[in-house]
Amino acid sequence: MARPTRERRSGELTFTELLRWSWRQLTSMRTALVLLLLLALAAIPGSVIPQQGVDSIKTSRWQDDHPTLTPVYERLGLFDVYSSPWFAAIYLLLMISLVGCFIPRIVVYAKALRAQPPATPRNLDRLPDHTAYTTTATPAEVLDRARASLRGYRVVDRDDSVSAERGYLREAGNLLFHVSVLVVLVGFAMGGLFGYQGGVILVVGNGMSNNLTQYDDFDPGSLFGVDDLDDFYLDVDDFDVEWVADGPAAGQARKFVSHVTYQEGDGEPQEYDLRVNHPLSIGDTEVFLIGHGYAPVITVRDGNGDVVYSGPTVFLPEDQSFQSIGVVKAPDARPTQIGLEGWFYPTYAFTDETGPFSIFGRAENPAISMLVYAGDLGMDTGAPQSVYALDKDGVEPVLDDEGKPFRVDLPMGESVELPDGLGTVSFDGLERWNKITISQTPGKLVALAGVVLALVGLLGSLYIRPRRVWVRAREGGAGTLVEVAVLDRSGNGDAGAVLDRVVTALRDEPVETDEQKESS
Repeated sequence: MARPTRERRSGELTFTELLRWSWRQLTSMRTALVLLLLLALAAIPGSVIPQQGVDSIKTSRWQDDHPTLTPVYERLGLFDVYSSPWFAAIYLLLMISLVGCFIPRIVVYAKALRAQPPATPRNLDRLPDHTAYTTTATPAEVLDRARASLRGYRVVDRDDSVSAERGYLREAGNLLFHVSVLVVLVGFAMGGLFGYQGGVILVVGNGMSNNLTQYDDFDPGSLFGVDDLDDFYLDVDDFDVEWVADGPAAGQARKFVSHVTYQEGDGEPQEYDLRVNHPLSIGDTEVFLIGHGYAPVITVRDGNGDVVYSGPTVFLPEDQSFQSIGVVKAPDARPTQIGLEGWFYPTYAFTDETGPFSIFGRAENPAISMLVYAGDLGMDTGAPQSVYALDKDGVEPVLDDEGKPFRVDLPMGESVELPDGLGTVSFDGLERWNKITISQTPGKLVALAGVVLALVGLLGSLYIRPRRVWVRAREGGAGTLVEVAVLDRSGNGDAGAVLDRVVTALRDEPVETDEQKESS
């Protein structure tokens, strides 16, 4: 028995029709604009929320300060917005929409380029900008003058008239602008797939080789391989800072420069002054100086008198005065592990109202003020820990004789003995550190080309005026009746001025006779 066929209801789409409708919706200009807006909105979290690939230190500190929001943000991929699936989905849909938008327009434009100017309307006096006059010149002379005056136009002869058109490149400017958006997106995609970005903090006097073990954070593209890393060595030899001497910004860093030595492969060592916005290019890699700070030299001795921690400790600045926060971990201390967490003040000051603070970023009276913790630092579990955060789950604050948390308050060059025979802490000296960002962005020139194309296309669409001009000349009772009309298709041009120029040329421009042309 044959299965009865279901009748198709009114307005119901077949699967093929549904696909066509979906494609038309996706490739409409309205959808492209919506997706472009969504892409801009989706990029906002990447600017507001610390990004793992940009500054892993700042990200980890934000996560420590917001334990409730961190799991939610991690599930949404907000700590790595530009590599998240939802951002990639908007990105790809926008590219598909743009391609679907401008390919049909290119086909239409190609046909328009080959098309002849439209025929002369029967009633030119119905156009907004038109005029008519009578002349003693013959219709042939008038049309000859018309052709000569319309240089730069595409001109076609009709029976008793001339049709002319110009401004075909205006649509090319519009198309070029749309193509440029796609080119920029492709450039960004190339950088995201084949490039990388990494960061490292180097104490002045130290260096690094360009391999993964040297980076504090490393964010590679999906198609980037370790073998693509350029072979070079970078050493920070010296660091200079120019401070603001007076005024409201006194004590703040005005500009700074890092004097580096680098060696590419087996080449000769070379020197370079690394400044903000003046990156060092080594092969396909760019090295940026993006920050600096202080690294107090701190030494910790345990209860047995053994040195369990010693060296420059990176403190991260919190404000323009370079008041900085840092952590010291001594897991080898005996009889118990020791941790310190607190502040570094380049120019220490104190008031009863504010407590300790730093007056200037310049180190004129450096001091540290850190709380002491004892117990299990949690470093024996093998779980990764940030060197800029102290895990307090297994430690307790060390107390003084009054039962208050013991605080190490030390100016440079002094030491203090810890309670309960835990050992001593000394502030021995002060060094500087530089935050270096190293990256490869293979699509930057493509993105730059897209921006240039966008400017060219925008200028073309703004300044090229598509116009049509018709000149009709017919014999009348009192001479030759000449009708002229101009149509400005952009809607914001001065068609009246064009009409005046054409009429002036028709009335005043002399026309060579055939005998004059032969003699010349």
